[in-house]
Amino acid sequence: MDQPFRMKNNGQISIVLNSQNRKALIKEPPESQVLPKEIPQEHAVLKEIEEELNSLVGMEEMKKTIKEIYAWIYVNKKREEAGLKAGKQVLHMMFKGNPGTGKTTVARLIGKLFQKMNVLSKGHLIEAERADLVGEYIGHTAQKTRDLIKKAMGGILFVDEAYSLGRGGEKDFGKEAIDTLVKHMEDKQHDFILILAGYSREMEEFLSLNPGLQSRFPLIINFPDYTIEQLMEIAAKMLKDREYILSHEAEKKLREHLYWVKTTTGSRGFSNGRYIRNIIEKAVRAQAMRLLLQNNYDKYELTMIRSNDLPFSEFELP
Repeated sequence: MDQPFRMKNNGQISIVLNSQNRKALIKEPPESQVLPKEIPQEHAVLKEIEEELNSLVGMEEMKKTIKEIYAWIYVNKKREEAGLKAGKQVLHMMFKGNPGTGKTTVARLIGKLFQKMNVLSKGHLIEAERADLVGEYIGHTAQKTRDLIKKAMGGILFVDEAYSLGRGGEKDFGKEAIDTLVKHMEDKQHDFILILAGYSREMEEFLSLNPGLQSRFPLIINFPDYTIEQLMEIAAKMLKDREYILSHEAEKKLREHLYWVKTTTGSRGFSNGRYIRNIIEKAVRAQAMRLLLQNNYDKYELTMIRSNDLPFSEFELP
């Protein structure tokens, strides 16, 4: 693997997926010897996680990143066995992206991967937001935050919309939650993993307000919005899991609607995969009512979502 991780001055790790411009100091073996086409058989854990990753739509860079994290941890263990320097890795992360881009799903997969690699003892995910961390009086916030961290021990504490902790100024109890998180990140950095998640711009502002935080998150990962084709693929997967299909007209209507809604609402107002799931659930209910009124329970019709089952006209929100 061609040096996929580089340390910045602030302590962060820059994930380099394709490094090509580095001047070679020694003659390297042919590329076929550097990077085998298939992962060696002994990496059953990675193969299992890879299968789950492949079931996710899009997120190609994320899939590569998770594999590289696996390689990084595995090779460091081999370095330790060889008597080389291999200090324990700090694996706290920051996820930046809009709603519905798969951040929580990926956090669960990472927990499972790290548990199988013995990096985490349990690998479970504890989800939290500001209300779960911030109390109503002095000292209450620290206790609530400590309680959540205790539940997350051996697994991952996933804090969504984490930037909300940095709002409200010096007297806001959110600062107390941040201070408590930072302390436990240091004291118990190998006992749990903290993942802070939120909108990209707000997370950047959050880090600028709390400069000490940035160096504590060696892995910062961006989750891009889904394309229309990827959203259609997500819809098809959701329908297939429920044993439904879209008619040709319904597929056309959905595609045109997605193009319109992404254009008019902008990326920040669009909830990506979550939006698709809501549409599918409403369409299934509408189809059930249509069949009930028609008194038609033909097997073919039981599986077919038609255009009038979709809960919108092409150019309006459902």
